[in-house]
Amino acid sequence: MTPPGPAARFLALHHGPTPLLLPNAWDTGSARLFASMGFLALATTSSGYAASRGRLDGGLTREETLKNAAELVQATELPVSADLENGFADQAAAVGRTYDLALQTGLAGASIEDSTGDPDSPIHGIEAATERVAAAAEACHRGPAPMVLTGRAENFLHGRPDLADTIHRLQAYQEAGADVLYAPGLTRLEDIRSVVESVDRPLNVLATAGTPPVSALSRVGVGRVSVGGAFAFAALEATAAAAREFLDEGTSGYTSQSKTGKDLASRIFPA
Repeated sequence: MTPPGPAARFLALHHGPTPLLLPNAWDTGSARLFASMGFLALATTSSGYAASRGRLDGGLTREETLKNAAELVQATELPVSADLENGFADQAAAVGRTYDLALQTGLAGASIEDSTGDPDSPIHGIEAATERVAAAAEACHRGPAPMVLTGRAENFLHGRPDLADTIHRLQAYQEAGADVLYAPGLTRLEDIRSVVESVDRPLNVLATAGTPPVSALSRVGVGRVSVGGAFAFAALEATAAAAREFLDEGTSGYTSQSKTGKDLASRIFPA
């Protein structure tokens, strides 16, 4: 029997007895680290990769983002889902082109946001947003090597904590072809439960300081938990702390952590 492709493997992981824990890698090294630890799939992070390039989230081009995604696909044998922000386009046809290009990288999945990038009007209207998801879904599901599409409702990240509208949007994105649904910024367990009970697709939850533990998310039926740029920024802070000690104190206490990291690298990276 032919083994399932990356997308089928990836989607199946959303239907296990506990949520799929999805770490967001930003380069080949972090991808190989997470794979060595036993994670079953990987995602990219737009904010984490942007930080590694000395930029803020939203500062990468489509070409840079897809190049990074392709590198992470090649880094391990795990399925990889890409954070493609808002599809790098406003109009549905141009959004579809982004996912056509993503399909060529070997990705198992990709996401699409309903954010606009305009601080004065941060969220697309429901009709336009749904058309954009439909265009992305058509591209993702085309051909012999499809991708799992995650439809994202960004209300809670942009000062619009409207649960009813968020659920309405996720339901529309489901009907438009999204395979997984995601409303980053949800932290109240009762809100998360309401979303799970209102849709017929696996729900991804973003792990933050205020998010319930995975055990609680599992009990209400969450299918996936991801970390966004948190691991990347934790690594950035660890580097800053080591540099701060060296610059301000002239001491080298950080070398105990760096030795541990070097030993880890020697075990998980190829010679």
